[in-house]
Amino acid sequence: MIKLIRLSISGILSVVAIQFYFSSASVAYAQTGSSSVDQVSAITKPEKGGADGVTTTAKSEPAISDPLVRVLISKGVLSEIEGRTISTGGTPSEQRDRLATLLRDKGLLSAGEYEAVRTIAPTEDKPQPLAASTGNTGPATAETTSKTQTPAPAPTVIAAVAPVRLLGIDSPKREGLIPDIKLGTGARLKLYGFFKTSIIHDSSSPQGNDFPLPLLAADTGPNSSPEFHLKARAFRFGANFEWLDPAPKTVITGKIEFDFEGNFTRVNNRNISSIRSSQPSIRLAWARIDRRLSENVTGFALFGQDWTPFVSSTLPNTIENTNFGGLGYGAAYERAPQARFGFNFNAGGSRGLRFQPEFAIVVPAFGNLPTNVADQLGFGERQGADSQQPALEGRVVMQWQLDKAEGVLPAQLIVSFEHGRRTAIVTAANVPVAFRSAFPSGAEVSSESNGYSAEFQLPTRFVTVVGKYYSGSDLRFFFAGQLLSNFNDTAGLTSTASAPSIDGASTVVFGLLNGVPTVAPQRPVRGQGGFIQLGFPLSRMFDANPKGRNAGWTAYLYYGFDQATARDARRFGPRGSRSDLFSSNVQYKLNSFVTFGYEQGLYRTRATDRFGALPLFRGIPSYTTHNVRSEFAAIFSF
Repeated sequence: MIKLIRLSISGILSVVAIQFYFSSASVAYAQTGSSSVDQVSAITKPEKGGADGVTTTAKSEPAISDPLVRVLISKGVLSEIEGRTISTGGTPSEQRDRLATLLRDKGLLSAGEYEAVRTIAPTEDKPQPLAASTGNTGPATAETTSKTQTPAPAPTVIAAVAPVRLLGIDSPKREGLIPDIKLGTGARLKLYGFFKTSIIHDSSSPQGNDFPLPLLAADTGPNSSPEFHLKARAFRFGANFEWLDPAPKTVITGKIEFDFEGNFTRVNNRNISSIRSSQPSIRLAWARIDRRLSENVTGFALFGQDWTPFVSSTLPNTIENTNFGGLGYGAAYERAPQARFGFNFNAGGSRGLRFQPEFAIVVPAFGNLPTNVADQLGFGERQGADSQQPALEGRVVMQWQLDKAEGVLPAQLIVSFEHGRRTAIVTAANVPVAFRSAFPSGAEVSSESNGYSAEFQLPTRFVTVVGKYYSGSDLRFFFAGQLLSNFNDTAGLTSTASAPSIDGASTVVFGLLNGVPTVAPQRPVRGQGGFIQLGFPLSRMFDANPKGRNAGWTAYLYYGFDQATARDARRFGPRGSRSDLFSSNVQYKLNSFVTFGYEQGLYRTRATDRFGALPLFRGIPSYTTHNVRSEFAAIFSF
């Protein structure tokens, strides 16, 4: 068996050596993907295996000429038969692809590293760093450099559509981060980000935001309240970190990411120009420790703010990414402070099967905001914290190679759950006078949030299907259930009176139940929703030239819905209880750094009832309304 310490040390050497060796080759090589390891192994079969699983070949076979392959054999990373298999026949680029595929299947290269060593964006003058993804995971790929300033070989295959959030369940490799910056402390940093400018028109945006929200929550005035926006505050900047631990089996990584989608300023020197002075806000900030437990099993612990395990594993690829198509329209997600623990099991096989179960203790949050702005600025919200219990979340991910065609990423199936509890407190001074004798010290009332989700990401050579379904109670914090949280169940109560909670975020109802003073229970609003999106690599489908300007066309079709149970939503009066979204977008990637996109969406909201008391739209009681949203964006990645 290959020693684990050799694997961890040799992994990064393999990545760097492959990148340097083949970047100097004079022939073009594939952009992504290659034949499977089964196809590679079929070229030459071993005659017998050694004691450590190292196979040998007949002495009459030709010598291995590639010095990199010989080095990897000497370090125990490759067997001699594997080295001969890689070096037998084919062009240098084909041999390089075989080597990269074999290292990936051995677990020495993650999916991101595998793509990095086999993909160098073409430029007119000199090799450039790989483009950073505009998705939410941030880049974790290697950077290529050249001292000769010679043009990099152009790709020969157009990649399939990649999911926005392909979960990185492959354990990070020691020294796998090729840094832009090295600090004196030994920390290594890789920077990434993007600038985005959007031109937007909404046919109905009564809330006044530059991103869509469910309609029918408020009247629009005499017309549908159309709006025009041009925004640049989606600028995002981040850095991936690695710290080298003395233990060779331990890898310590981290991430910090922020954007400028925060609040607007209110200071003397910018009051007039506050619309162009949005504040930076944190998105992600975490550190992670990975420990190799055996050849096929690793464990990890993550501490900080990251995407929640519940419902956040998949996101649609939309031009509007302030809220990924719309809060309350099916693309539920969240980021939150957490402590997360899990394992990764590499089952191997021709499909590269992997499993990752994980469990997290998460900040208990429900999105119930204090009425006092100073309180919200001070502590955000407190009803979850007042329950004295953490929120619990878990997730299980299964990953495998669904389509073995070149340039296709692995597929994933994900199931997740969450449980949380909140408590509203009423102080003694705020208890209604009629009930003070029964509640001399004040009162408390609690409710729970429970949810589950099933998600999938299925990339193939011609279409990538991504989607999720979720259901649960009090999912407001995850931008679901039409953003409704809980209500007071006053059934059977008489002589009711209300009082504000200690934070002003809730109203608590007191009453008599069969003559006994009591507090009305607070019930969570139940809801469900989800989305499905199809992504088409147009350039690949129409056999465009991978070296030409038409190699970067993709298209997406999306449908998402979110709804609150009607009988629960009625507790809030006339308003919407179901919203859905039809949208499509076309994106053109000019090069590794510049992408243009156009999106057209139809946002609809329907009321809880068709007749009777209806919410107002244009001052008229209405059952349904819609918003036609058009957005054009230019995105510059780095």
